Amino acid sequence: MKPSDTVKKNIKPKTEKRRVQPSILSQIKETGDIQKVDPRDYDQLAREIRRFLIQKVSVTGGHLASNLGAVELTMALHLAFDVSKDRIVFDVGHQSYVHKILTGRKDGFDTLRQYGGMSGFPKRAESVTDPFDTGHASNSVSAALGMAYARDLQGRHNAVVAVIGDGASTGGMFFEALNNAGRMKRNLIIVLNDNEMSISPNLSGLAVYLSSLRTASSYTDLKEHVKRKLAHLPKIGEPIADHLSNVKEGIKNMMIPEMLFENFGVTYLGPVDGTNIQQMVRTFRDARKLQKAVLVHVITKKGRGYEPAEQHPDKFHGIGPFEIETGQPKHPKTRPGWSQIFGQAMVAEGAVCDRLVGITAAMADGTGLKAFGLRYPERFFDVGIAEEHAVTFAGGLATQGMIPVVALYSTFLQRAYDQIVEDVCLQNLHVIFAVDRAGLVGQDGETHQGIFDVSFLAQMPNMTVLEPKNAWELKAMLHEAIHSMTGPVAIRYSRGPASAAFKDCRQPIEGLNSEVLREGEDATLFALGHLCETGEGICERLKADFGIDCGLVNIRAIKPMDTKTLRRMAKRGPVITLEDNVRTGGYGQRAAAWLAEHEPGSPVMVLAVEDQFVPHGTTDELMAELKLDAAHGAQRIAAFVQKFQKNK
Repeated sequence: MKPSDTVKKNIKPKTEKRRVQPSILSQIKETGDIQKVDPRDYDQLAREIRRFLIQKVSVTGGHLASNLGAVELTMALHLAFDVSKDRIVFDVGHQSYVHKILTGRKDGFDTLRQYGGMSGFPKRAESVTDPFDTGHASNSVSAALGMAYARDLQGRHNAVVAVIGDGASTGGMFFEALNNAGRMKRNLIIVLNDNEMSISPNLSGLAVYLSSLRTASSYTDLKEHVKRKLAHLPKIGEPIADHLSNVKEGIKNMMIPEMLFENFGVTYLGPVDGTNIQQMVRTFRDARKLQKAVLVHVITKKGRGYEPAEQHPDKFHGIGPFEIETGQPKHPKTRPGWSQIFGQAMVAEGAVCDRLVGITAAMADGTGLKAFGLRYPERFFDVGIAEEHAVTFAGGLATQGMIPVVALYSTFLQRAYDQIVEDVCLQNLHVIFAVDRAGLVGQDGETHQGIFDVSFLAQMPNMTVLEPKNAWELKAMLHEAIHSMTGPVAIRYSRGPASAAFKDCRQPIEGLNSEVLREGEDATLFALGHLCETGEGICERLKADFGIDCGLVNIRAIKPMDTKTLRRMAKRGPVITLEDNVRTGGYGQRAAAWLAEHEPGSPVMVLAVEDQFVPHGTTDELMAELKLDAAHGAQRIAAFVQKFQKNK
């Protein structure tokens, strides 16, 4: 089979003969152009959009499966609403690629998620048709509700729509918003995009409930069948239809186990076929007529139209560049990633500690915990998109002698700040936090960079914060955290392949002391974990280009701080700290404050992320832009040390 044949098979074109015509997608150049498309060409446009997405994302990487599943849904939204005036808020936003295409941003896909290029998420600064910046789950209904009330207070009449996936709807914030939306006396439309997935398959009680609604289509089919039949009965048809409408709720409650959304005061419409554009357009227009909050339940299929994504929607949720013919990565990993190393370590520790429990929030694959769940299913819990619950749930387990490990991405851990403080640290509970994607994560951009966790975790009493320099140290730290430590422990580590540097440096973790990797006479660089590799490059450049002999210390324990080593190095010469966390509240600022109090006059330089949000781009590009890479770091440190030596 030729590669081109495989592509055609994967994209699943229809087999029936169609009239030959020019590309429909080429006619979409700006917002509103879809309104000019002949309805007979909707299916062709959907196929062309899928083909376009597959081709572009195969080069740049991105969120593919969610966008393939939402093609017809997004087309219907653009047909039913005027997005130049109406407001459509995409929850999380990783399914907004089709929206970007239909609003004139098709040419930007060559730079999708690239440094300086188009974002993979909605951005208000990018287009007026993106009314809200998104990137985290479950907030769309709250934002849309605020927009709807602002509309009413200002006497405007535009529609407001929140598009939320069934995965994001497991988050508590969704229900908080529903609780308020049910009291609204003006129109708000909530579109529930139900594809049975978040990042990983949904395992929640809400998923079971939505499944019951899908299977209750017999109710919808019966209602439509009766209405059609009655319409043909002269004189008596309309009175009978009116009578039946009075008992509609009774029929609905009889055929559908419980109407959760109706009980919130939100009118439920659906389920609606997410591939039937005309049906969705009619339903959206009907929903707009109601002067209250309405939820339209749309059934879609994640990865639709591309066989590898249909078969493995979790793999294609967020993917790097790949070969279209096979779906395989263009640049396979040459060494295991931090998440994979963590997952392997959890499986090994689970064999020797039957009190060990793994917890995540819809990130089983991403965090590497899936392997632990397969080996020890009774000790594994995926709580859905509910980070706050995950943390307090872990606290409850810890009070009864279990040892819970909560694995979350850094950017999502910050959603549970209050629970970490009140429900874990305050009680000094032995909960271990595996903080994945810490530091710069690259192309997902501002909403996903893990540049705040050092600051907010280190300020919490009783919390121990660690960071490993390589795979061996991650395993060693996890082992110590499980078997030798008490109280809350956070182990932060980066995204991507684990560092292979310093394989022979295996000083014991006991005592939480720093690890001196290189002695230096002129200055000492203290680096966080995986940045020790960057630190080594800085030291080499300082020696070769500036004649400066700089030592290197692997910090290991961000908190408690190894002040003994810090003081010893400060007595020798200038101290420099390197971290991919914001400066405010970070390790460097805390080290400088300690030295100012205990070793007054000690010169300290802090290399960290300044007071800013970091855009999307590769990690190397971002490190260079922030002047934290080896080249810029060496130049900055050289100027600092030379100034000290001159004034000495």
